[in-house]
Parts: sequence; C-alpha cells; structure tokens
Amino acid sequence: MIRDTSAQDRVIASASPGRRRLLMAVIAIGLVALLAFAWPALQRQFSANASVSESRLGFAVVELGPFVRDIAGEGKVVAANSPTLYAANAGTVTLRVHAGDAVKKGQVLAELESLELNARLAQERSNADAMRAELMRAQVEARQQRAALQSAYENAGIDMKTAQNDLARQTKAFEAGAAAGMQVDHARDTLEKARVTLAHAEAGRGLKDDSLKFDVQAKQAALDRQLLQVQDLQRQVAELAIRSPVDGQVGQLFVAERASVAKDAKLLSVIDLSALEVQMQVAESYARDLAIGMPGEIGGNGRSWRGLVSSVSPEVVNNEVAARLRFDGQQPEQLRQNQRLSVRVLLDQRDKVLTLRRGSFADEGGGAFAYVVRDGMAEKTPVRLGQRSLDKIEVLSGLKPGDKVVISGADAFQGAARVAISN
Repeated sequence: MIRDTSAQDRVIASASPGRRRLLMAVIAIGLVALLAFAWPALQRQFSANASVSESRLGFAVVELGPFVRDIAGEGKVVAANSPTLYAANAGTVTLRVHAGDAVKKGQVLAELESLELNARLAQERSNADAMRAELMRAQVEARQQRAALQSAYENAGIDMKTAQNDLARQTKAFEAGAAAGMQVDHARDTLEKARVTLAHAEAGRGLKDDSLKFDVQAKQAALDRQLLQVQDLQRQVAELAIRSPVDGQVGQLFVAERASVAKDAKLLSVIDLSALEVQMQVAESYARDLAIGMPGEIGGNGRSWRGLVSSVSPEVVNNEVAARLRFDGQQPEQLRQNQRLSVRVLLDQRDKVLTLRRGSFADEGGGAFAYVVRDGMAEKTPVRLGQRSLDKIEVLSGLKPGDKVVISGADAFQGAARVAISN
C-alpha cells in the first residue's frame, strides 16, 4: 500500500491584508514614475508623422564665423598674346623658320609667291604711267589753247584801240570839213564791232580756261585713282612676306614647305612668352560670380604667386566657362606653354556670417526649408539661404547659431512636418 504525502506537507501562513496593500501601492508608484519618465518620448512618437533612424542622417550645427567663397582647380599656362598668321593672298609658301624658333617683331617668317598678284601690279603700274602721260599732254594742250585765246583777246583789244583812234580822226576831219559824215559813221560802226569782238574774246577766254581746268582735273583724278590702286596692290605684294607681329617663339606650323594655299589659310602661330596667363575651366554655376580683377592665387613647383582674373569667356562649353588669370606683379621665370598649375580664385570673404555645412538639404525643395533637430524630433523649418562655398552655405534667415540641422538623408522624411529621430 502506497503512502500519501501528508507527512511532507507544511502549512503556509497567508499574507496579511495590510502587507498586500503595501505591495500593490509600491507597484502602482513604480508604474506612474515609469510613465512620467517615458511620457515626453511617447508623446513625441505619437505626434510625429514618421520615424527615421539616426544612422541614415547627416547633421551639422549652425555657426557664426568667417565665410570664404572661392574656386579651386587646375589651370594651364597660355600666352596672353598668341597670334595666328594667315595667308593674305593665294600662292605658294616658302617657310623661313621652324617650330620653336625664337623670332623678333617684324622678322620674316614665311613668304608667299603669287604670280597673278605681281602681274596685276605690273599692269596697273603701266596704266598709271599711261594716265600720267595723258595728264601731261592735257596740261600742254591747255597751255597752248590759253596762249591762243590770250592772243585773240589781245588782238581784239588792239583792233578796238585802232577803231577808237580812227573814229577820233574821222570826227576831227568831219568837223574841219575834210571828211564826209559817212566816213564818221563807218568809223563808229567799226569801233562798235571791235568792242563786241573784244567782249566775246574775253568771255571765250574765261569759258575755255574753265573747260581746260576741268579736263586737266579729270585726268588728274583718274591718275590719282589709278595710283591708289597701285598702292593697294603694292601693299598686297608687301603682305606676301609674313612677318612676326611680336617678339616670341614660333608655335605651330599649319602648312608644309612649298605648299599652295588659298587666301586666308592658316600658316603658323607665334607665342609671346613675355606675357603668360593661366587658364582654368570654371563650372557654369560659378561663372556668373566671376569678374575681371578678382584676386586669385597660382601655385606650382612648391611656390605660389598672386594673380588677378584678366578675362572670362562669354561662351559655355560642356557646362564650363574658360577664365584666365594674369600674374599680379613680376612674371615667374621658366614657365612653359601648357604647363599645369594649381589655381584658386577668391570670390567672397566676410566675417561673422551665419553658415552651415553644405549638404543635399540645400537642393531639396529649392532650399526653402530645413529640418532642425530638437529633443529627438526633426521639425521642418522655413529658411532662406545665401551664397555657397565649397564646404559651407550662408544662412540668411530661419536658423540661429547652435541649431542642429539635418543636412543629408532628409529625403527619407518625404516632406513630413515632424519626424522622430530614433537611435
């Protein structure tokens, strides 16, 4: 027969009612304290439109300090003056230099041989000589005709004087009764006829003189036009000798020796090494801020030199704009065409500017808002942003120093007004 467990049982005394109430009170107080501690976090969680992990976000603090905006990049040495020489006329080229040769201003670099141009010059010179002979012949004829007209005028004057004397004699003879009245009338008519002849001779002399002057002037003008044409052809023939416009170095030859070229064909280039600049490519977004005269810095071979922006190209190529800097002061020695140098251009420099580290937030929503983190919540805040540098962006309004801002990853908020940041 199996024995029961009555011998192992033990009577446990029941808790008193007072002790149970005390235990319940302690538990209730603990729950209330826990709820009071966690309530702000629970309230934020309940009021937030979304929740995003902190590890997915980038943060930065708004600061008040110096703001420097610059452009940095690589540039290459180029000649400020690098003219390209062209053929002034069609012909055969004879080169007098080689690429890399040092040349002086006015030195003949190449010669063009143009048989057609030389033939035209000879022909126009011959025409000019013929016109000069015609002018001289017209001048001689004018002098001859003027002499004949002057002789006719003087003879008419003599005839008039003779007629006057004859009339005086006949009048005296008539008064003395030695001549008839008919003779006096005849002498008077002869005088009148001599007077008319003299007047016509004088008028004809003036008119013919003007005509001769016009004829000589026309031939002179024709000769002048022809001489101008000859001078123009002489200029074109002189331009067949291609001369260097500057002291420098021959750059590139675009034609071969004894090649036949057309008018305006490229022949060669000359590099003026006395005035070198540094050219850099600038992003289109920064190009509008560049201006001639802005200070810059040029570096290379462990040295740096001050520079100034000398030109900004008006043309955009592949979303970039070409800008040039000249050396501010004495140009460094031993620089070479196309040598690579580092370039930095200072666009803006100010003190006590409210800034924030750059991030994708500046491009999201057009930069009209930012998410400011307060007590674990990211709140959408309207802002107004200003100029941008390589690593900072100017804050004009909406933020204050010390504000913690989400600068990247805010696209996960999907435009929500409030977002909880979870650990």
